[in-house]
Amino acid sequence: MRYLLACVLGVGVTCVLLWALRPLAIRIGLVDTPSRRKLHKGNVVLIGGIAIFAALTVSTLALDISAPAFHSFLAAAALLVVVGFLDDLWELPAQIRLAVQITAALIMAVGGGVVVQNLGAITGNHDVTLGAWAIPFTVFATVGVINALNMSDGVDGLAGGLSLIAFLLFGYLALAGGRVADSYVLLLLACIVGTFLLFNLRFPRRRRPLVFMGDAGSMFLGFALAWFAISLSQGEARVMTPVTALWILALPLIDTVSLFLRRVFVGHSPFAADRAHLHHILLMAGCNVHATITILLSAAVTLGLTAVFALYHGVPEYILFYCLLVLGFLHLWYMLHLQKTEMRKTQNDMEKRRVVIERHRWPERRKSARRIHSDRRDMIRFATDEADRREAFGRRKKQDQLWDAIRQRF
Repeated sequence: MRYLLACVLGVGVTCVLLWALRPLAIRIGLVDTPSRRKLHKGNVVLIGGIAIFAALTVSTLALDISAPAFHSFLAAAALLVVVGFLDDLWELPAQIRLAVQITAALIMAVGGGVVVQNLGAITGNHDVTLGAWAIPFTVFATVGVINALNMSDGVDGLAGGLSLIAFLLFGYLALAGGRVADSYVLLLLACIVGTFLLFNLRFPRRRRPLVFMGDAGSMFLGFALAWFAISLSQGEARVMTPVTALWILALPLIDTVSLFLRRVFVGHSPFAADRAHLHHILLMAGCNVHATITILLSAAVTLGLTAVFALYHGVPEYILFYCLLVLGFLHLWYMLHLQKTEMRKTQNDMEKRRVVIERHRWPERRKSARRIHSDRRDMIRFATDEADRREAFGRRKKQDQLWDAIRQRF
């Protein structure tokens, strides 16, 4: 009963805030405008992240969660939401965002005690423990998940859909493993994110989204995914292996790592913005927004269900880990091949365009050459005629002088 009350409260607060904050967001300029990398039409308010975090904070009061670790979760999440809100409003430098993400990860590791101590048996029969490298690796992994989800927020509903799938799978595993409090929070997050998607997705009679989650929402949801992925896969009470968490989050992680490596291969900064994400590739291949969302979310569901199936059927962790590496390498190879093919196609198109331009310019050049030749010929004719006139004038002048001398003599 308490959980149902929390869900109803979370859904209600989300709906109220998404409608009530729209005029204020427009007044203060908290809107996303279309650009070369942004595919939407018109200005869209960036209040989704604020609404999601506020709804979770209010609704968890009904669950009466008094664990100190959850307080650390809310504190770190609040920090990310505030900085994300300021970034949506004023576009903060990347160094500030990175510093805040590291701070939130440290709050999680030190204050909440959520640390990656064990990577599982990814090399064979023995677990790989991190020891003194546990906290640095936790910070690195948390920042990586936050940015992976943030970079996937390029198509309406993609980041929210990926988060919804992961929250549902994590919630199921937590409930099946006896982590009731975590399962309630995860399923509550799923309800709130699902409500947000009703305002964020495009529908047949609504061609444009009403709200975006913004950096505040993507950083908060990425942090929540990292928190529960680590919390549920570590310690004596773990309900899944670390490799299972990787498989559930595989789609945004593989796309982000592959994109960073491709940027490095071509000599670009790994943090430079471009349109080389997987959802951009699908859109450029001719898929519309609905088809792109369907393909990517279906892939995420397939990867997540595969992880849960393998977990409950005792598939060795190292096999899952190596299969995930193979998937990552295949994705990287295909994207590099696609990138080279696109570069060749672009070069061929540029060469064809140059040839067409040269063909169009050739008659003009011939006309110009003819005009220049004609002008030169006219100048020569004019010069010749002028010389002839001067010579004739000189002859007439000499004849006149001769006749004047004869008259004077006779």
